[in-house]
Amino acid sequence: MTSRQGTLTVERMCQLAQVSRAGFYRFLQPHPTVAEDMTVRSLIQQIVLENKRRYGCWRVKEELNNQGWVVNHKRIARIMREDNLLCLRKHKFRVTTDSRHPLQVYLNLARNMKLTGINQLWVADITYIRLQTEFVFLALILDAFSRKVVGWALDRDMTTALTLAALEQALAQRKPQPGLVHHSDRGLQYASAEYVQALRHHGIELSMSRAGNPYDNATCESFIKTLKVEEIYANDYRDLEHLGANLQDFIERYYNSRRLHSALGYRSPEKFEAALAAAPDSEMHDAAILSFSRHGEIYQCNGEQPKSHSPDSLP
Repeated sequence: MTSRQGTLTVERMCQLAQVSRAGFYRFLQPHPTVAEDMTVRSLIQQIVLENKRRYGCWRVKEELNNQGWVVNHKRIARIMREDNLLCLRKHKFRVTTDSRHPLQVYLNLARNMKLTGINQLWVADITYIRLQTEFVFLALILDAFSRKVVGWALDRDMTTALTLAALEQALAQRKPQPGLVHHSDRGLQYASAEYVQALRHHGIELSMSRAGNPYDNATCESFIKTLKVEEIYANDYRDLEHLGANLQDFIERYYNSRRLHSALGYRSPEKFEAALAAAPDSEMHDAAILSFSRHGEIYQCNGEQPKSHSPDSLP
């Protein structure tokens, strides 16, 4: 080949032949055998179906890597497209927050926090789910550091009792120390006297999103999107009990324990927390830092106020 090439470079030959350099080098590489291609296709089908078509090509790629297979994500996407294994698409977003109330709202502390461990910031939200004959509501609480769902509750009414049930489950499961920050939207259910009193009783600081800005609670919004796309839109629920059983399976036996999360290094929330617990104490128990750059203030988010400013006085 060298004698025929003469003085022509590979780039010049590709130009003359009107092919890309990447295509030329790809042609020189050994092509997968039929048996290898069928094995990879079978593994992809198995991973996608085991996860109920909830995985996209990147998570399938990580699962294959965990099993010792190195496969390009473009090849995975092509196979999934050819075999009709692409994950389901989301529906349109609808607002469920009613912030038109005279109750007190609180400063957004979450957007200035630098998290170093679990039980420093919890994020909460409510979403609706459509059944065959009615709408029901799901209240959620996630640990913002590990993305784990620590509390959830389901009911036909979007009331303070619904959010309190999710909070009580989270408190019983996690038993957080005082100083934890609870972040939510400005909805009536989170601003109510009963809910605020429950948080204060456990030494939990309140934080709320800015008006009309759902991105302030992006972690919870991201989970709700995952829940809707990977579970809700893929099923048709008979009634509240049927939905509750499916949610328990999705949240506790799939999302928390098995689903690979890209923000956690493609680990599940429980595996991420297990790795965190195995780390040295100095890495695990540092307090979150709350920073207000405009005022030059950095202080520990443990309930103490900064010397020169109080949080309620900051813009």
